[in-house]
Amino acid sequence: MIPKVMGWKRDRVSDLTDLLKKDGVLGIVDTTGVPATAMLGMRAELRKSDMTLTMAKKTLFRIAWKEVGLDDAMLEEMMAKADQPVLVHTSQLNAFQLFNELEKTRTGRSAKEGDIAPQDIIVEEGVTDFAPGPIVGELSAVGIPAKIDKGKVMIQKTVTVVNAGDSIPGDLGLMLDKLGIKPIEIGIILCGAIQDGILMPTEDLDLDLDGFRNKIAQAVSGSFNVACNVRWFTPETMPVLLSKAKSEALSVAVEAGVTNSETVPLFIARANARAMALAGQLDSSALDDELSSMLGSAATAVAAAPTEAAAPEAAAEEAEPEEEEGAFDGLGDLFG
Repeated sequence: MIPKVMGWKRDRVSDLTDLLKKDGVLGIVDTTGVPATAMLGMRAELRKSDMTLTMAKKTLFRIAWKEVGLDDAMLEEMMAKADQPVLVHTSQLNAFQLFNELEKTRTGRSAKEGDIAPQDIIVEEGVTDFAPGPIVGELSAVGIPAKIDKGKVMIQKTVTVVNAGDSIPGDLGLMLDKLGIKPIEIGIILCGAIQDGILMPTEDLDLDLDGFRNKIAQAVSGSFNVACNVRWFTPETMPVLLSKAKSEALSVAVEAGVTNSETVPLFIARANARAMALAGQLDSSALDDELSSMLGSAATAVAAAPTEAAAPEAAAEEAEPEEEEGAFDGLGDLFG
């Protein structure tokens, strides 16, 4: 006798089959531990990204998957990571974007008796918001050393109350909740995604986007510096190369004694600086009133800004344009 298949199961498999045939990215997510109310809110947010979540029994998933002709091994690999698997589909996002959107649903909840700590649960030392009272004994009873100090309840030292992988006692879970510690992470957790027929594990989708952007910026900056230093003419490098060429040409003109509207101010500044340096070496009786006044003004300026003072000869040298070997190094600052 052939067992009768319930109509709703047939309809559910049909819906799953239609969904699996659509273009886009498929994946399996785990929703274990997500309260129903939180799940409704998460699904509403995900719909804004044209993302659909479809729940069904594992058996129905396997039947629909087989009917579509997809690789059973990919489904089993993803479902092995999910206690409560849900099918996710999007036609607007790629696998990496799907992972990032689902990661935003992660949040913490209070620990209940029997929950397994996903990582070491640490309570930091310091002042709490509790008023002095029986709470001190309650904290100590769950392994959190506490005392009253200056009218406030203080945790005496940082302590690891539960190690990763250990069960969380119920009374400790209640106390952690009072301390504002929610160690159990819940959310719609992606267990894998299939794009263009390729299964992408979550560890391959978890990219350090900020670090990736920084590396791109560093690469762009480095390539720009190389292009400038090898005199590679492009719309991007020409402004910098022209500026550098102008500076070098001006330096050559000054050293060669070429007089024009650009070099004359530099010659005058150099001559003035050297004259002042020479005057500073003479006895005051050899100076006229105007020169003495100029030297006095220079001395006053030096006293007012001692950190910026420089010998007149140095001032003359600074007046001359010189090529800076690191002319392009500053561009990297534009990229952060």
